[in-house]
Amino acid sequence: MEQKLPLPPFTFETATQKVQLAEDAWNSQDPHRIALAYTVDTEWRNRSAFINGKDEVIKFLTEKWQKELDYKLKKELWAFTENKIAVRFEYEYHDYAGQWFRAYGNENWEFDENGLMKKRFASINDLAINESDRRL
Repeated sequence: MEQKLPLPPFTFETATQKVQLAEDAWNSQDPHRIALAYTVDTEWRNRSAFINGKDEVIKFLTEKWQKELDYKLKKELWAFTENKIAVRFEYEYHDYAGQWFRAYGNENWEFDENGLMKKRFASINDLAINESDRRL
């Protein structure tokens, strides 16, 4: 059976490690690498999009980074329980017209016993920024 360490139940240290691994994977902008962290039947809500399964995750992320250029993400552990983690995050990107944005949000994650994420619910808000205001 496929496992993705660290496994639940989480401690502060392992929850923090899980968040850092997710940040690193998403900053790679490699949809196939990112999809390795999810169950085959993973369920997502990303803004108003509902995504089901690894194939849809890969399609969604591929399309995301065709529009969100020079993407850079920072995640921070907010809270955790035995098999759930909440994070706050921000990321920056620009569109084809050169307009920069900073996106703020929260995610709630639920993991199976093998450390794979089976649910991801993200609430995200975008703010147009000047390139000189970038932090990431």
